[in-house]
Amino acid sequence: MKQMSRRERVMAAVNRQPVDRVPYAVWRHFPSVDRSPAGLAQATLRFHERYGSDFLKITPRGGYAVEAWGCVEADAVLEDGHRACASCAVRSAEDWRKIRALDPASAPGYAEELETIIRLGFDRRIGDAPVVPTLFSPLSLAKKLSGDRLHADLREHPALVTGALEAITETLTAFALRALDEGVSGIFYSIQAASRSANSEEDYARFGEPYDQQLLEAIRSKSTLTIIHCHGDRLMFDRLARLPGHAWNWDDRATPPSLADAPAQVPGADIGGLHQWRTLRDGTAEQAVEEAKDAVAQTAGTGLIVGPGCVLPMNTPDANVAAVVQTLGGPLKKIPGVTT
Repeated sequence: MKQMSRRERVMAAVNRQPVDRVPYAVWRHFPSVDRSPAGLAQATLRFHERYGSDFLKITPRGGYAVEAWGCVEADAVLEDGHRACASCAVRSAEDWRKIRALDPASAPGYAEELETIIRLGFDRRIGDAPVVPTLFSPLSLAKKLSGDRLHADLREHPALVTGALEAITETLTAFALRALDEGVSGIFYSIQAASRSANSEEDYARFGEPYDQQLLEAIRSKSTLTIIHCHGDRLMFDRLARLPGHAWNWDDRATPPSLADAPAQVPGADIGGLHQWRTLRDGTAEQAVEEAKDAVAQTAGTGLIVGPGCVLPMNTPDANVAAVVQTLGGPLKKIPGVTT
């Protein structure tokens, strides 16, 4: 088979067609620079140049999507590279009324992320890889906005929360369409609300799924690579599998379904096979390679993009990631100062 471009390889996996080699991707946070669009763009490009992933995921600071509504991000960086909210915007039920639709071109956080995308532009280091920025689902952002009070407000003030969810969805849709107009291929859509450890199935069906469907349908005609990131354990995977997407990413090493079982549920590609904590961070290069090989064996290399279940932890050894890349036949380039 002739050598494919990275875009061709990813789309072949989405369509479950033969590939010249199994595609892969890795991604991480860059907390030392991610409050600067220029800093995040350059760090992302250098990381991508090192490992040559078949798609490039832009991983912003988590607070970008809620700061314009009043959340304040902490300075402390957690092990996975994100910062928690030090102060939530919604502290009383009435505060949900303050969550109104924003113009992402001018709203703090969203405007900076658009600038990051513009700065990435068509940098030669991207090569032919599809680029996908990260968006969090509306119910996931409602949790960020309100912290521990969300579940009580869903019960006691559902109309107020619903009004906020509608405004969040409008904002996210406008952001996604603007990003697509700037040349990204799709979005990495992170749903942290469809885990039974986070919400009941009834709550997700009422307050989560309709807004996920609405947003994803709104970008469907423009997005060529919509990745559904299924965050957490005890996933409502049957519901997530019905969302309009091209590829599904989850912690398959920690929570069902397995890579072997997932193709019967989702119509596109599966992204996974690597345990980002137990293996990539805490294991050896040999163990990382064995997981990658097992992922390929489970799927016969069809419909698979090898990757972690979520972001790489901050202190992931470069040697473990490099060994996976070399095993899969990907490009690996020495970049001074770049390690995970």
